[in-house]
Amino acid sequence: MDSRRPALRFCKALNRLLLSRPRVQSLCAQCRLFPAFHAPSCLSCLPSAGLGPTSRAPETTWSSVGLPPRHSTMHLLGPLLLLLEYLAFSDSAQWTFEHPKILYAWDGACVWIPCHYRILNMHLLDNLTVYHNYKYDNSTKSYQGTILYTNLKIGDVPRRPGRVQFLGNNRYNCTLLINPVKVNDSGQLGLRMMSRESKWMEPIGLNISETAPPPHIELPPDIRELRDVTVTCSLNFACFEYQVHLQWSLEEPAVTSTSLSTKTVSTQSTLTFQPQWTHHGKNLTCQLWDPTQQQLLSEETVWLDVKHAPKLKIQVSPREATVTEGESVTMTCQVVSSNPRHQNVSWLRDGALLVGEETPTLTLPEVTRKMSGQYQCKAHNDVGSEKSEAVDLQVHHAPEPSRVQIFSSPTKEGNKVELTCISLANPPPTNYTWYYNGLEMPGKTDRTFQIPEVLLSHAGVYSCLAENNLGPGQVGQEADLEVQYPPKEVTTVIRNPTPIREGDSVILSCTYNSSNPRVTRYKWDHLGFQDQLSSAVLTIQKVAWDTGPVKCAACNRWCLWSPPVNLDVQYAPKDVSVQVTPRNEIRSGLSVFLQCDFLSSRPTDVRFFWKKNGIFLEEGKKLSFDAISPEDAGVYHCLVNNSIGQTSSKACDLQVLYAPRSLHVSISPKDRVVEGKKAVLTCESDANPPTSHYAWFDWNNQDLRHYDQTLRLDPVTLQHSGAYWCQGTNRLGRGQSPPTTLTVYYSSATIIRRVALGVGFCLAIFLLAIWGVKLQRSWKRIQRQQGLQESSSGQSFFVRNVKARRIPQAEAPHSLGCYNPVMEDAVSYAALRFPLGEIDAPRPGDAGPSEMRGLSPNRDDTVTYSVVQKRHVDDYENVTPEVLEDEGIHYSEMVHFGFGERPLAQEGVEYVTLKQ
Repeated sequence: MDSRRPALRFCKALNRLLLSRPRVQSLCAQCRLFPAFHAPSCLSCLPSAGLGPTSRAPETTWSSVGLPPRHSTMHLLGPLLLLLEYLAFSDSAQWTFEHPKILYAWDGACVWIPCHYRILNMHLLDNLTVYHNYKYDNSTKSYQGTILYTNLKIGDVPRRPGRVQFLGNNRYNCTLLINPVKVNDSGQLGLRMMSRESKWMEPIGLNISETAPPPHIELPPDIRELRDVTVTCSLNFACFEYQVHLQWSLEEPAVTSTSLSTKTVSTQSTLTFQPQWTHHGKNLTCQLWDPTQQQLLSEETVWLDVKHAPKLKIQVSPREATVTEGESVTMTCQVVSSNPRHQNVSWLRDGALLVGEETPTLTLPEVTRKMSGQYQCKAHNDVGSEKSEAVDLQVHHAPEPSRVQIFSSPTKEGNKVELTCISLANPPPTNYTWYYNGLEMPGKTDRTFQIPEVLLSHAGVYSCLAENNLGPGQVGQEADLEVQYPPKEVTTVIRNPTPIREGDSVILSCTYNSSNPRVTRYKWDHLGFQDQLSSAVLTIQKVAWDTGPVKCAACNRWCLWSPPVNLDVQYAPKDVSVQVTPRNEIRSGLSVFLQCDFLSSRPTDVRFFWKKNGIFLEEGKKLSFDAISPEDAGVYHCLVNNSIGQTSSKACDLQVLYAPRSLHVSISPKDRVVEGKKAVLTCESDANPPTSHYAWFDWNNQDLRHYDQTLRLDPVTLQHSGAYWCQGTNRLGRGQSPPTTLTVYYSSATIIRRVALGVGFCLAIFLLAIWGVKLQRSWKRIQRQQGLQESSSGQSFFVRNVKARRIPQAEAPHSLGCYNPVMEDAVSYAALRFPLGEIDAPRPGDAGPSEMRGLSPNRDDTVTYSVVQKRHVDDYENVTPEVLEDEGIHYSEMVHFGFGERPLAQEGVEYVTLKQ
């Protein structure tokens, strides 16, 4: 954009502002917001605005427009010039950018330049040009340099693949990719960006080296042993098109992250580990690795300074740290490593500090057995203190006075007992001598001996003597073995007289022979429960029939149970039950057995009885039915008795299953079923299980397709009269009822209607008969007057019906009879076919009746049907024929007439026209 345009616009606006005092004051107030601008830069527009020294305004003066005098106007000139400079540089405020200032790479890699921009006036980016090492040419008012990329129309031209690619858009993204990047790409890139209203040049620095730069390792200022340390290896490089990997010399898991944003472009690996003191002074290396080419690009190494407490080691003379009592021992504490340097050294024995021994060398001139133990040296520095590994100093001496330890005493009779001889000696004793009540026990030379099952005879005093290679010791403390045992010969005694019946009270007592220690309590076990009492007597109130054996226990530290005692309680039979065979469903006709069982009885001599529905049946344990019937069903009880009493079983409901039987149909109402009312037919049956399906049939055995138990006829009609029967089915079979007749009576209205209808029908028949006679006479008269020939499309057929008549009777009167249809014997049909030929074509000039000319052309002209009827009697009775004919011959004669006039009718021949 031309930088003079804002100034010119401002100068024009300034002329307008000078004409109004309030506007000038407002402008001055705005200029106070921009004190950083310099007033001299705005002087170039004053001449054009009429404010410079060469301006002329003959017609307009400050006073003419009401402005302040010259000295007042000069006070306003400073803020106006500041505003002028702000507007002159207003283009710079329209563009904002976010991107790294400088990016690093090496030859052959790539550079990913994340970039965001924003145009304040919300205009779109029109074109972009990327310069390398650009310069501004004042003469041409343009930028010069190597053009790496250009795009004249961002929104229209698609991205073109190349070494330099623009990955942004025309709104906010100006990201670039250079792949591959070269060494001569180092320098400054310039992004020349233009929109419709403004343009901008944005610099971006590139630092391209020939080889990959080494990564940078960041160590914490203080590294201490066994404390978590986080070390970071970073590289100012990241590009999606060129992957790199940072790896450490330590075999510890590391976390690698890549940052590629407008703030930071880097690849970073973070290693967290616990340093050991052995890591002190070692090198830690981070390598930049190309995983694609499998080659090392660069590396960085640092020295680890691990702060740790002193690491100590003891050297002993003699080397084995084993001496005889009275000899000397020297121990030296060596510091293997210490960072920072250690301070003083102290000594410990069995964890206790040796007072006054703060020297690296510890000397024991005449050791005693008390000096045996674990020796350690200890040193400290600013990090902390550390102990060395323990050195076990062994001082050999003869055994000390021995003592006997018994595991455990007192002990229970029958338990295992172990006796141990304890005597301090170095080296340990190799031989032992055992004494029982002051007498030596032959064969006992080990440190311990066992008594697998201690008896009362083992009780007494035990002692021992220990001996090693330096000589024997002395007999020391003795041990007393005490053998304890539970009470002996415990028994349970019944104090009641026998026999005992159910419900009686029973008294029992518990006795024993001896005990060590004494008996303090008793236990009783009866009915599966244990009671603990201080008394030796137990009373059972109302003893139960199933009371089992009773036993007691006398207890000191242990309890001994007596043998169980059976009370032998007598009772009536218990748990009487009926067992039915078969166990599943029982069907009519099967063999069924009922057996009476009971759980127990005391005494065992019992008798069995049976009852059905509360009525005594018979005596015996079993009740059998060879072929059970429905009448055998009922509630059965079994009774068992002995000398104590009688017990009845629970009710056994014996169910007998059978198919439907005794089916019959009942009709409601029973007295009289009148048409128009409602009739209900019910199929009643006897079945177990109940009938689940019904079917109804009428007097013609036709299935009425009704499957309910009741058949409702509402309203009932005369057509419903007849016999009905039903069929019932359950899962065992099917049965049917005998037919039951349903009689439907006429209602009074029907009777009146039928009488009126019969009278009317008879009257109608009488009138029709009279009308028929008249009609027949009229028809015959018309037939005689009608011509005998009719045109039928040029073809007519005359059938002469030669009738066989009966022999005439001379005396019979000549009267015309009536045709009697009852006398017909049979009807025969004949199909006559006449093909249409040349002779059948209509002749010119022939004309038929008008009705014949109107026949449909679709009519079948080849088939004509005639009916030939045979009769046992003549068609006309009591008529004497003129010519006698054979009675046994009945035939029809067909005469074919062509076109032309019909021949004269012969006497005795009747002609009938058959039309095709």
